[in-house]
Amino acid sequence: MSLEENKAIILNLYEADNKKDLTILDEVISPDFFDPTFKLQGPEGYKQFETMFFRGFPDWHETIEDIIAEGDRVWIRFTGTGTHKNEWRGLAPTGKKVTFRGVQIWRIVDGKVVSKDSILDLLDALKQLGVIKYTEKAKVFFTENEP
Repeated sequence: MSLEENKAIILNLYEADNKKDLTILDEVISPDFFDPTFKLQGPEGYKQFETMFFRGFPDWHETIEDIIAEGDRVWIRFTGTGTHKNEWRGLAPTGKKVTFRGVQIWRIVDGKVVSKDSILDLLDALKQLGVIKYTEKAKVFFTENEP
């Protein structure tokens, strides 16, 4: 597959994700799919994760900031936003809106996504939700030393 075809697959995934349409997963996610970040396997594992996430953040939306394709991989840098309106991973709804950034590396073989690895700023998201609180020392480290 060409680099442009690989990018199109991932762009379509993000577009469907923003519409909360998981039907595309059966078409493009390989039965051998694995996500080492969240330990997801196959299209069903991916669907279960997304369903749980969308339940917790029904207005979730991801904006692609950058996309790069090389060989069988597509890199996405994105910003995600959503409001925590329902339980998510055992956390009662906070009603708080979160914004976080991440990078995802997708691997595509013969038109099917076989893996996705994510680097996410979950620490900041958990702070925004009030799950964690900075100590006084951390407040100085994370806020006073910003450029």
